Amino acid sequence: MIDPPTRRRISSGGPYEAVAGYSRAIAVGDGCWVAGTTDAGPDGRSLHPGDLARQTRAVLAIIESALAEAGFSLGDVVRTRMFVTDISRAGEVTAIHGEVFGAVRPAATLVEVSGLIDPSLLIEIEAEARRG
Repeated sequence: MIDPPTRRRISSGGPYEAVAGYSRAIAVGDGCWVAGTTDAGPDGRSLHPGDLARQTRAVLAIIESALAEAGFSLGDVVRTRMFVTDISRAGEVTAIHGEVFGAVRPAATLVEVSGLIDPSLLIEIEAEARRG
């Protein structure tokens, strides 16, 4: 019998992880799934209120860190999902996504949502990575 792949939980210590009962990322075998990520500080509010570009960069840095802890890299990302509260500012997000993932070119989705868990949060991003 072959042992099932080990399930590894990654936590960033974000304010909602323990309360909502989720992990920043889960790695199983050759896959890693990063939960919806914001730049929320310990109080649950954005560390960069009103600044969509800085929030986006901070979110992608948190995702990169979670992936690295799980043994993956941004180059392994095959899918991103981006949720913004103001689609008219999509260009700010896509420009940064392009800087980070230009050579990788994962499948990507960008949608507008009516709100995130705190009004100061302007963007939330999910990522999926695969090795091989």
